[in-house]
Amino acid sequence: MAKITFKGSPVETAGDLPRVGAEAPEFTLVNTELGDVSLNDYKGQKVVLNIFPSVDTSVCAASVRRFNAEASKRDNTTVLCISRDLPFAHARFCGAEGLDKVISLSEYKDEVFSQNYGVKMVDGPLAGLLSRAVVVVDENGKVVHSEQVDDIVHEPDYEAALKVL
Repeated sequence: MAKITFKGSPVETAGDLPRVGAEAPEFTLVNTELGDVSLNDYKGQKVVLNIFPSVDTSVCAASVRRFNAEASKRDNTTVLCISRDLPFAHARFCGAEGLDKVISLSEYKDEVFSQNYGVKMVDGPLAGLLSRAVVVVDENGKVVHSEQVDDIVHEPDYEAALKVL
């Protein structure tokens, strides 16, 4: 279990992020058109998993905006923005913001993703939501960057994630 904080108060997650060098766990999530999307769909590409509690918070929204801006500058790279928000919330946010370089995915149907990636918060005021984390997967499905953000209200280290791309 990762020990993180929410505004300084302790929070634990259901597990730990995959380690650098490990095979990225497979998953299936739901896109904004209510279709299933898996990590395997992006085989042969670099994939950034931008994981967060809710797109309707300022820090989560900032991470989606930042990765959207950076995604357009990278070859053979896909950014998946992942939360437990319903697909409709993802579509509303990205549509209103004009964000079209990221792919929004929801874990509303099951918890396989959060179990495999260890990102479900098990206590604290946001229990049940996903913690803020970034995992970068290379073209061969290996984890090349893994960051569990220390406090939910902090933004991830964008530069560290982008550097491995």
